[in-house]
Amino acid sequence: MSTPAPDGHEHVTPLSPDASGAARDIADVAAVEVITTAAVHLLSAAAVKVGLADDPETQKDLDEARKLINALAGLITAAAPEISDMHARSLRDGLRSVQLAFREASVIPDPIGQGPGEKWTGPVT
Repeated sequence: MSTPAPDGHEHVTPLSPDASGAARDIADVAAVEVITTAAVHLLSAAAVKVGLADDPETQKDLDEARKLINALAGLITAAAPEISDMHARSLRDGLRSVQLAFREASVIPDPIGQGPGEKWTGPVT
């Protein structure tokens, strides 16, 4: 991290002990775990935004859901060759579920093949 100094130059601030420990910890995590964790976070957020959570009246936001589903579809599509089929298959299933929930929640559904993430996954019906 850098901070501006009174002389106008940036000075690098050393990592705190907690941050350096976190950097060491992340070095021990396999790439497949990082990818699947990121995908699960996107999937969970998308599910909430399409109205699959406790309080859909206040939590549903299809514009936000579209962004999350697009990001999730792109991540899964790009990562699938790098992670095992077992991981990719379960992530694709979750993605398909939120894509279908999005279609169901939409007052005016997107044409088949043009819904969120369908650019990467193909049509979802």
